[in-house]
Amino acid sequence: MIAAGQYHNLRVVKKVEFGLYLDAEGVELLLPKRFVPKNVKDNDILRVFVYHDSENRMIATTQAPKAIVGEVASLEVISVTKQGAFLDWGLMKDLFLPLSQQKLHVLKGQFVPVYVFIDSQTGRVAATEKFGQYINNLELTVTEKQEVDLFVYRKTELGYEVVVNNKHFGLMHFGDVFRDLHIGDRLKGFIKKVRTDNKLDIMPGEAGYKRVESETEKILRLLHEKNGYLPFHDKSEPSEIYDYFGMSKKTFKMALGGLYKQKRITFAKSGIQLMDIDDHEPAD
Repeated sequence: MIAAGQYHNLRVVKKVEFGLYLDAEGVELLLPKRFVPKNVKDNDILRVFVYHDSENRMIATTQAPKAIVGEVASLEVISVTKQGAFLDWGLMKDLFLPLSQQKLHVLKGQFVPVYVFIDSQTGRVAATEKFGQYINNLELTVTEKQEVDLFVYRKTELGYEVVVNNKHFGLMHFGDVFRDLHIGDRLKGFIKKVRTDNKLDIMPGEAGYKRVESETEKILRLLHEKNGYLPFHDKSEPSEIYDYFGMSKKTFKMALGGLYKQKRITFAKSGIQLMDIDDHEPAD
């Protein structure tokens, strides 16, 4: 059976004045005219998102929601009622956040981190702020050094709590973060450490030598652009390194070490210099 809240590739079975009917495993599903792509023919396969309309009928759209079932997103509250709130989901129909699924009463205009799920009572797609039953670390599906997708969930005293691959919680410590982050941001990262209690330490960016290799190329490019010299070294402030290179000081030092061993760079008193450039320190 075709699941609501997901994308499906469905075949066009007939055209009507108000849209197209698609074959949804033996059931005809309407794709309203406003969402029909140009030059569509019978038997064409269309990638559509399926959900329930305001009359509880399954319907298709070529619009892209901001999150599908099983994903987290930060969505704006469009309106508030006694039963709950409606969120801007990116579709013609807003996403319902029931009152019972709110941690605190939300306000119009507020952005709230929610998990998209199927309400067992109505069978409709809905949102919840209560992630616990869907996102947890009881059975981990990730390992150390694995690259993952991250969603910034909240800020704590230690760092940023993130949702990992829409399945687990992890923590990016402030000391590992060198950019401004906001609730709802999405970024790539990797599993720095899996603790004995299944808690996850997360690092932004790429893991290990894969990351260092790309950063060494960046350092070399910047050196060439600046005539072979840059006024940075392993004693430079972490914030200065991140502002210029977009990497942590630890990664910067690892990259410099690799370049030095390869005899690609040399160290001057106040910076780094390409080996194929005359070995002199620029004048102040």
